[in-house]
Amino acid sequence: MDSTASRRTASGRSSVVESIKGFTFAGVRISKEDLRRRITMPEYLRLAIREAIQNKDVDTVRRHLDTAYAAGAEIPQPAEEPIIVFINSKSGGRHGPQLKARLQELMGEEQVFDLSDVNPHEFVQYGLSCLEKFAALGDSCAKVTRERIRVVAAGGDGTVGWILGCLGDLKKQGREPVPPTGIIPLGTGNDLSRSFGWGGSFPFNWKSATKSILDRVATGPINRLDSWNLLISMPAGDKLETPHSLKSTEDASLDQELEIDSELPKKLSNYQGVYYNYFSIGMDAQVAYGFHHLRNEKPYLAQGPISNKLIYSGYSCTQGWFFTPCSSDPCLRGLNNILRLYVKKVNSSKWEKISVPSSVRSIVTLNLPSYGGGRNPWGRLKPEYLEKRGFVEAHADDGCIEIFGLKQGWHASMVMVELISAKHIAQASAIRFELRAGEWDEAYMQMDGEPWKQPISKEYSTFIEIKRVPFQSLMVNGKRN
Repeated sequence: MDSTASRRTASGRSSVVESIKGFTFAGVRISKEDLRRRITMPEYLRLAIREAIQNKDVDTVRRHLDTAYAAGAEIPQPAEEPIIVFINSKSGGRHGPQLKARLQELMGEEQVFDLSDVNPHEFVQYGLSCLEKFAALGDSCAKVTRERIRVVAAGGDGTVGWILGCLGDLKKQGREPVPPTGIIPLGTGNDLSRSFGWGGSFPFNWKSATKSILDRVATGPINRLDSWNLLISMPAGDKLETPHSLKSTEDASLDQELEIDSELPKKLSNYQGVYYNYFSIGMDAQVAYGFHHLRNEKPYLAQGPISNKLIYSGYSCTQGWFFTPCSSDPCLRGLNNILRLYVKKVNSSKWEKISVPSSVRSIVTLNLPSYGGGRNPWGRLKPEYLEKRGFVEAHADDGCIEIFGLKQGWHASMVMVELISAKHIAQASAIRFELRAGEWDEAYMQMDGEPWKQPISKEYSTFIEIKRVPFQSLMVNGKRN
């Protein structure tokens, strides 16, 4: 076996081992009392933030500031490394509620928000606004806390993306600094977590590891992450059941530099959202959609990442990803029958049409070197190949995104164990997909692990346009030196 194949085999094997072992900070001892002292905010701030969110009003919590600075009271001091945690307690199988209790034990209870009760948008709108209001009134403790605060996202990729999107609103509103985000992986794939050193699964020794994770969130270095704005423009009339990261909008339009050569309907519906790792169209999204609904209908099957992966693998076999009925016409299964692809290549301002291979049944646009639970389907490409194709080495903050194809389940399986690379299609700074129904009346899509069924019309095209968000997210790197 040559050295390249050996590295790929070893890489695939290490991904599996990591998934089984989980993530630990071996050999790191953290004092519980010292950690709590460093990350816990003064009580008056914890209570004011919680109440502002509950009341959805920052003007009703002034009394907490007055009490903290009352005559004779000790002047409050800011925490050295204040942390706020958002936890999706439904993730991580049976560990979600237990982890929530452990986090509340290690810091102020008011600093741990269950996403079933408080969403990150409410924290940004009311919680951080509370700190900003107190700071504007001369409270130096609130001012320093707002400047130092960091966030933990305890959940899967969808949860992390949701939180990053809400924190990104601070940049749009000119309310900097934007808090950096660390991750406790509770999902199935956990690709964002893997990419920034937080591991691929919830650790078996989670009680002791939780202290080390919080310590690393408080002190870890900061990396940058590109994010991508996705716009769907479709004929009005069809109802679209979208994930929470995709919202209806009237303030968006397609890039006018790329002319549309087909007739447009009189009325359009637009949806917009942001993703951080991947967006895909095709069979992989169809499998994810089926698994997602199966898990919602039968939640007792989702008892943790390992059981989720087993169910996901079994479900993929039932959807034709590996075995397609003989009665199906092969020419109808390729995405090139319903899809046109246009891109702006690296260092180019012009749109260019790109051919989609007829064998491709899934197209993935990938921002990180981790997909489907730690695999790198784009591959580690040699400099000669990069130069030949006009590509650059892929990074999470390089301003471009990789586009590749998967042919069918067998091809995808070989790609996912990193024996071969996926079908390289393009590398781009902007993308437009144009879909027309043909023999299909719907397509399956997913964005950072959240799938949906996309209706497509036989009369009019549906457009999906992807452009880089002009600012980057801040991520805490969890790797120990």
